[in-house]
Amino acid sequence: MGIFELKIYYEDTDCGGVVYHANYLRYFERARTEYLAGRGISVRDYMDQGITFVVAKADIMYESPARYGDILIVTSKIEKIRKVSFFFNHIVQRKGEDAVLVRAKIKLGCLNREGKPTPLPQPVRDVLHKG
Repeated sequence: MGIFELKIYYEDTDCGGVVYHANYLRYFERARTEYLAGRGISVRDYMDQGITFVVAKADIMYESPARYGDILIVTSKIEKIRKVSFFFNHIVQRKGEDAVLVRAKIKLGCLNREGKPTPLPQPVRDVLHKG
């Protein structure tokens, strides 16, 4: 499991001071990148080798709004690992509170230089299996 903390700035919100729904995709991306980096996986290094991890599907449930000034905690967990894809579950909460604001299940695919599905590199599989 990985935990990522972020502060909500004015630029993250709509005219009502509520986090704009599409911004959560950015927060999930940051949380996944930090999750992998914290386990020794450099997304940049794999990109340099011609391997990219791309979002293939995003299923998001907005339960309660986050607002300007909030500190959010994004908890990320690997749910499933397949040959060329893997799934993250993300939960967003306001720091210090138990209520869930947003839940997401994100499927990532592994692509080669030609943009074709390719098996996950073994070091990545090993790290993902450890959770």
